[in-house]
Amino acid sequence: MAFRWTEERPARHVRRMSVLFALFAGLSLALPAWAARVEHVEVGNDRITIRFDEAVRGASSFILDTPQRIAIDIDGARPGAPSRGNGAITAVRQGWRGADGARVVLDLAQPMIVTKGSFDDDGRKLELSLREVDGRRFSAASAASPLSFLPFGWGESRPKYKVSVPVPKAKKAVLPRVQGDDSRPLVVIDAGHGGNDPGAINPETGLREKDLTLKIAKAIRDELLDSGRVRVALTRDDDRYILHRERFGIARRLGADLFISVHCDSAGNVEATGATAYTLSDVASDKEAARLAARENKADVIAGVNLDEDADVSSILIDLTQRETMNASAGFARLLGREAKPLIPTKQNFHRMASLLVLKAPDMPSILFETGYISNAQDAAFLDSREGRERVAQSVRRAVEVYFARRTTQTASR
Repeated sequence: MAFRWTEERPARHVRRMSVLFALFAGLSLALPAWAARVEHVEVGNDRITIRFDEAVRGASSFILDTPQRIAIDIDGARPGAPSRGNGAITAVRQGWRGADGARVVLDLAQPMIVTKGSFDDDGRKLELSLREVDGRRFSAASAASPLSFLPFGWGESRPKYKVSVPVPKAKKAVLPRVQGDDSRPLVVIDAGHGGNDPGAINPETGLREKDLTLKIAKAIRDELLDSGRVRVALTRDDDRYILHRERFGIARRLGADLFISVHCDSAGNVEATGATAYTLSDVASDKEAARLAARENKADVIAGVNLDEDADVSSILIDLTQRETMNASAGFARLLGREAKPLIPTKQNFHRMASLLVLKAPDMPSILFETGYISNAQDAAFLDSREGRERVAQSVRRAVEVYFARRTTQTASR
């Protein structure tokens, strides 16, 4: 009997220790979420810098309307000391976002959005770039998805080596079907973007350029086939991405007499409107043409292949381009502008020139047809309607008929 306590007390002791171990285990699991603290928020005219005392897991920002604010959620951090506003940022507030993160809220004196953000290498500093916008763009941004930012290599060290693997030889591409009378000239229609490259997106409706260009390309194909004057092929008739070089490569392998790449333009100014046609030049005709070339030529990077060329290669390609081909392209662009003007909204300077990869076939007249601005509400609604696409297609058909009629006459007179 003297030893009865040795049988009961240890059992109670074990139960108590188990509870304590469970409590400590729970606390230890929660500690990483509390490891970092917001040390300071620095406010500049167009830049926000958030510093942490330890590395954080990541962050995201989103827009809040009425009142106008920018919110930044930081994963694995806790709020820190208050910070002062400055200029367009009237106040900076911090608080908890659930149990595993902090939220920094910027009160705005005028509408501004986050254009980009990045962490430094160790994940202890986040820099956000801001841009002033109008009320309409701000409202559209408030309906968009949050922007996410991750520290470089979070959870892993920076790679110090490269891994190479053998790449199997590419399979021969299957050429698209050609429709129409074999005796007629061939027009290849290229629907821009596709697959993992959506192209431009309307911020209000979510309408994607890749979907719209495919609808327009099919409308042009049907209109041209109905005319009976030409054969037609599409570089793509579904939602897939094709590299720029492969687009005009398909047309060349088919022996195309004319190549038309269909796109929809986009601009920060939502009032920008009207169709344009671009032909190849090593020098852009204006700033907007240069902007378009920079944007479209980088599209192949999205597919994992960077086909940007240096100045020397670009010069060689331009030199190889036959002057007669460039003149023929410009002639068709002018015809298209004349025929399109009564049917669809067009810009006053309809024909422009830019160094676009998709137009660099040296022996095939080619144009890039910007059918309108997807960023403009009226243009987008017009192009997304059956009537609008039919009018675009009619413009192309009329220009194609005149172009090949002139070419036949010129050939006969030689």
